[in-house]
Amino acid sequence: MRILHTMIRVGDLERSIAFYTEVLGMKLLRRKDYPEGKFTLAFVGYGDESEGCVLELTYNWGVDHYDLGTGFGHIAIEVDDVYQAAEAIRARGGKIIREPGPMNAGTTIIAFVEDPDGYQIELLGKRG
Repeated sequence: MRILHTMIRVGDLERSIAFYTEVLGMKLLRRKDYPEGKFTLAFVGYGDESEGCVLELTYNWGVDHYDLGTGFGHIAIEVDDVYQAAEAIRARGGKIIREPGPMNAGTTIIAFVEDPDGYQIELLGKRG
């Protein structure tokens, strides 16, 4: 068994695809409209779905925003260097909501980015 994907609902699919591909450097892996269900699914990730976990962006036609709620936490992405990744994301227009530095009560270096819908993405350095 393995985790295939995480799904989040987005209010503007084009804006979200642009953020995940242009700001975070993922690739659009596939996209499909479902006219009978009035929704579109787009899958983005850093590699092929057969080899890793990806992110499913679900756009329900006519819904332009969602309340994030209190149950969802964040998406985590491993990066080579948290400080450099945060600066690169900022340079591409990404919103850093927690500057790089040690996590609370620990030594792991982390940072947080916010996507256009308000979802938080944690940047984590590679573990030694």
